[in-house]
Amino acid sequence: MSELGNKYEPSFENRIDLTELKEKMGAVKKEVKKVIIGQDEVIHKLLIAILATGHSLIEGMPGVAKTLTAKLIAKAVKGEFKRIQFTPDLMPSDVTGSSVLDLKTNEFDFKRGPIFGNIVLIDEINRAPAKTQSSLFECMSERQVTVDGITYPVPTPFVVFATQNPIEHEGTYRLPEAQLDRFLFKINIDYPAIEQELDILREHHAQKANNKEDLVQPVLRIDELIRFQQLIKSIYVHEDVLSYIAQVVYHTRSNPNLTLGASPRASIALLEASKAGAALQGRDFITPDDVKYVAPAILGHRVLLTPEKEMEGFTSDYIIKQIVDSIEIPR
Repeated sequence: MSELGNKYEPSFENRIDLTELKEKMGAVKKEVKKVIIGQDEVIHKLLIAILATGHSLIEGMPGVAKTLTAKLIAKAVKGEFKRIQFTPDLMPSDVTGSSVLDLKTNEFDFKRGPIFGNIVLIDEINRAPAKTQSSLFECMSERQVTVDGITYPVPTPFVVFATQNPIEHEGTYRLPEAQLDRFLFKINIDYPAIEQELDILREHHAQKANNKEDLVQPVLRIDELIRFQQLIKSIYVHEDVLSYIAQVVYHTRSNPNLTLGASPRASIALLEASKAGAALQGRDFITPDDVKYVAPAILGHRVLLTPEKEMEGFTSDYIIKQIVDSIEIPR
């Protein structure tokens, strides 16, 4: 093992057996890749988010399989899957549920909405108005729903996958910064390369009339997922790596190209996502490289560029990369 690995690796008695986690999560990835071609990194990051019990915002052009990827991951995980199509006329009760009068008992019963699921897919999240967004906000941040003064916890685990189109703005509502901050990842899906597009065409032609989604089978139970989520909390973290995470986030607040830096919630997100990423590779310790890998997807939507840099065509991902590369990696 390299010198870098030796430093951050814990002593033998602290080792955690991650064999089952790696095999099971690898099986989920394998099932999804039966249908989804050329999006390995997107799938990998969504699995990191699930393990870290974080929500993901998936952004991409129409037709790049945003919704399908999320659906297939949910299908490979044998839990309760719900899908909500956000529209401008969607009401909060359409998401959370509402109290309905039972004429037999003359009492109100709470009818749970589609938000009560283990993996919830929200299609075109930016199409719903602010009132509906606020009802989702409580579910994402507090993992509970409050209706008529009564609080109802959502199931465990609870993960939201949300999709949005980056170019179509008619009939859409900009997500508030506070809600964006509740997403662990913002994942951008690009167009496939020409070779991958050719593979997509070949695969589609070979399937003919078959339903591609039927190829994916559930390979991970919810109780196993809960156990894996608890397991990664014990991943070893060296003090130098904690310092590295703190410096990365701190430098977003003092960078002259940014008007808004990342909050301490971003630091925690970097830590938890790095643990999940290391666990997926079968390691029970994290390195600065794990932090560097997840940093753009975690910090990109939590910072704001100055108007000057935005006009010059810079992106937040570019500035984040500059910040990460400028900080000395502890040795």
